Amino acid sequence: MPARPASIEQLLASKEVVISCGSGGVGKTTTAASLAAMAAVRHGGKVLVLTVDPAKRLANALGLEGFGNTEKQVPSEAFAAAGVKPRGQLFAAMLDTKESWDALVARHAPDRRTAQAILDNKLYDNISSRFVQSHEYIAMERLYELHCEGEYDLIVVDTPPTRNALDFLEAPQRMAEFFSSRFLRLLTAPYRSRIVSFASKPFYTVADRILGTEFLEDVAEFFGLFQTMAPGFVERADAVTRLLHDKRTTFLVVSTLEAAPLHEAEFFIDVLQDKKFHLGAVVLNKVLPSYLLDEGAAAAAAVMEKQAGELAAKLGPDIGDAALVRRVLVEIAESFLRFQVVAQREAEQRSELAVAPDVVATVPYFEVDIFDLAGLLRLGERIWS
Repeated sequence: MPARPASIEQLLASKEVVISCGSGGVGKTTTAASLAAMAAVRHGGKVLVLTVDPAKRLANALGLEGFGNTEKQVPSEAFAAAGVKPRGQLFAAMLDTKESWDALVARHAPDRRTAQAILDNKLYDNISSRFVQSHEYIAMERLYELHCEGEYDLIVVDTPPTRNALDFLEAPQRMAEFFSSRFLRLLTAPYRSRIVSFASKPFYTVADRILGTEFLEDVAEFFGLFQTMAPGFVERADAVTRLLHDKRTTFLVVSTLEAAPLHEAEFFIDVLQDKKFHLGAVVLNKVLPSYLLDEGAAAAAAVMEKQAGELAAKLGPDIGDAALVRRVLVEIAESFLRFQVVAQREAEQRSELAVAPDVVATVPYFEVDIFDLAGLLRLGERIWS
């Protein structure tokens, strides 16, 4: 069995696809972008960050005017402004569901005429954008397409928040199951034949009463055309599933140690393990600094609290009233000791989480928000090693 990587730097060096997951508001998108930037700077090659959960802030941080389905290179000027010269190139793309679905139809339809009939169908825009797991499936399809093209040495994918990211994982298989479902056969029966079986007649009677004959025929025609793409969809869904389980693919769970996000992270870690996906790393943001765990510092805080009166008297009247100084010293000492309790609890939580992934990385609170490439690289430096 190969040795587990000692750092995220080592982990990413052996992977081609990294899928970043986590609940909302924990820094998942920023973490994905920072790791992609670090890989471009340190490892070289061509690196792509693909965001499935769009955020304008990401475009600004990467120095891009804006980006969409087509990958866009982060300009060298952005790296120069950050004071670094990358060994490789960094690209970014944001999933455009409509554009991706159009390309998918063109690819999987049996001929150009069928493809155009699907694209022209008045239900197509509505169904392709609102179809169950449409966004999640097309994200997986786009990832697979980009990986197969072989243009990038590393693709980092930023997923929707955790519970939706489960749809992201299951979408390929569910799409394959849809094409073989009884429901689809019922929808397409009028398109394939005017003869409706006795068993399915109640379905059409109710549907006709609610939707109307014309609308029902439109639905049947659309899904009849849609079903002509079934072999391509099923084949690609299986291929995507294989890619997600491939040894070149790893998952990264991002969280904070607050109760709700941590619970979501633990839930998702369990799902990844149950489904036998490779959990490469857990990144914990906004972790308290390690000096809070120093026994000497804790002892000093305890002494300061106990001897606050004597210390205040020794500091002299120049800095203020002795009683007020004593109160300040006590507050500082008690605050340190309270934070130490929280830091100890965080350390225990990190130890518990470390059982599942190859690597656990921690990131402290940052005094300023990340708004540019330099900020992304500062974050990446803390995660990297």
